[in-house]
Amino acid sequence: MLLSILTNEYLPWQYKIGLALLMLPGLLIALIVHEIAHGFAAWKLGDPTAKNMGRLSFNPLHHLDLAGTAMLLLIGFGWAKPVPVNMSNFKKPRRDMALTALAGPLSNFLLALVGALIWGAVVKFAPGSEDGLPNAFTVISLGLQYFMMINIGLGLFNLIPIPPLDGSNILACVLPPRIASRYVGLRKYTQFIYYGLILLSLLANRIPFFAMIDYYLWFPLQWCRDQILNGFIWLVSLIFQL
Repeated sequence: MLLSILTNEYLPWQYKIGLALLMLPGLLIALIVHEIAHGFAAWKLGDPTAKNMGRLSFNPLHHLDLAGTAMLLLIGFGWAKPVPVNMSNFKKPRRDMALTALAGPLSNFLLALVGALIWGAVVKFAPGSEDGLPNAFTVISLGLQYFMMINIGLGLFNLIPIPPLDGSNILACVLPPRIASRYVGLRKYTQFIYYGLILLSLLANRIPFFAMIDYYLWFPLQWCRDQILNGFIWLVSLIFQL
């Protein structure tokens, strides 16, 4: 993602800045909608905690997490600031907590699909550049591709069952209560894992040994992301007969 672009010595700095600016809107939309989806689902299931704390706002400052945003920018996988949830307000706490956790990743997959449909319309109907140089529609098309990748990456990463990611909240609702409480207690240690992943990604661009570890570590997620992305593009290609 952004780290590989910024460290590419063959790209001019103007191009690097342009790509970074293209990614920023998609990143903000992905993170904001993800967290609003959590809060909205919790609210509809009976818990107004997130709504009362202003977490249904479109203000990105209410949702950004420093480490999670850095990971999403650098390697394409990350998270936002967790939405506060009071399970005691749910009619069926374990079921409703799982649905609330699932709402975030699902919102990102839906955003990626919407981005794919818009991308298909741009490719199908937008005029090309007569001199072969990139025009505004080419830039929009590239921005939409990054938008799809960011949303799919955010959705997939958050489904990993490592606290405090959404996948852990879903798994905790499936495990027996005693085991689930111990499992959720791992949250205080996992922040070190995430900071280690950021450091690994930084070292991977300088040291071949760490690059190999980084590649095999993220390969399953990258493969899944690419397959979903290719599936969306295939579907859109059928719709617009590209």
